[in-house]
Amino acid sequence: MAKLVSKVYGDALFSLALEEGNLDEVWQEVKLLDKVISDNPKLLAVIAHPDMTKVKSKELVERLFKGKLSDNVMGFLNVIIQKGRFGDIKSILDYFQSEAKKYKKIGVVYVTTPTGLSEQQKAAVVSKLKECSEYEDLEMNYIIDKSVLGGMRIRLGDRVMDNTIQRKLSDMSRSLGKIRI
Repeated sequence: MAKLVSKVYGDALFSLALEEGNLDEVWQEVKLLDKVISDNPKLLAVIAHPDMTKVKSKELVERLFKGKLSDNVMGFLNVIIQKGRFGDIKSILDYFQSEAKKYKKIGVVYVTTPTGLSEQQKAAVVSKLKECSEYEDLEMNYIIDKSVLGGMRIRLGDRVMDNTIQRKLSDMSRSLGKIRI
């Protein structure tokens, strides 16, 4: 159900931003709002609390964000409050951002290695990924995980390219387990 809620409200905000021609501005505001909510979890708990009236929630949001967010985003927040969906704001903002990235052809990449990569290695990974994908830009996330032992695991969207020693050992172990003596 939460996925449906985030899609419905996230699509509404995304469509409005496209219609108004201000996707970049709305996206920046969404990032700001997401950061504020992530940095202040009690704020979400207060605004979405069942004992908090919709009027008080709206007043609090206006005091906090009026002048910092556009009228469209403020109106969007008011709709979410009126519909009793402010508790779903994180998933709605996440959905909006994923749609904006799809629209802008920005791929989110997770590169897992046992040690850090040099700048030259990072540039080579980016270059190769741009060559073999439809994305115009990439949001790179580098993760160090010593358990992979060697090699590299790259996750781009729902695709995973796993060339780690950890995976190869796991594959060998499975193959050996199937041998009957």
